[in-house]
Amino acid sequence: MVEQNKMSALSYKGTYSCPVCRQGEISCLPLMEAFACNFCHHIFTADLEKQWIQLADSSQPLGWRWNGSKWVATYRSHVEMTWEIWLVAIALVLLPPSLIWLGYHIFPPETGSKGYWFPPLWTLLSFLSHLAFVSWLIVEYYQLPIYVSLRVRLRQLLGRP
Repeated sequence: MVEQNKMSALSYKGTYSCPVCRQGEISCLPLMEAFACNFCHHIFTADLEKQWIQLADSSQPLGWRWNGSKWVATYRSHVEMTWEIWLVAIALVLLPPSLIWLGYHIFPPETGSKGYWFPPLWTLLSFLSHLAFVSWLIVEYYQLPIYVSLRVRLRQLLGRP
């Protein structure tokens, strides 16, 4: 059960909502100075003096500060999406379909031929697949709560621990 005290300090004796999946609860691991979620199974290290936790089982330095009633994400200037990352993401999404579209317009198939419909479909599928790939990379890197929750539920449906 999540602590009901509205303004409580972070302690190893308490149980708190998970800041990653927002579905489970984190509590202290026995014989360790760490927290673990009972839903997404993430492990967190804590600094009780500063009232913050950090995701320990991830390569991303994700952290949250406890304000007494809820988690607040800590500012992470080194993991912000810079303009270079946006440029690469846009290029990965737009360049492959643009090359297919350009080839389609430079060398168009004959009107009425059996495969006349294929290049536009291939362009659309290329765009959608590259968009899905870049979107997956972003949500995997930033560990968006809805993504983590869906991933855990899928794992449970498939019967994996």
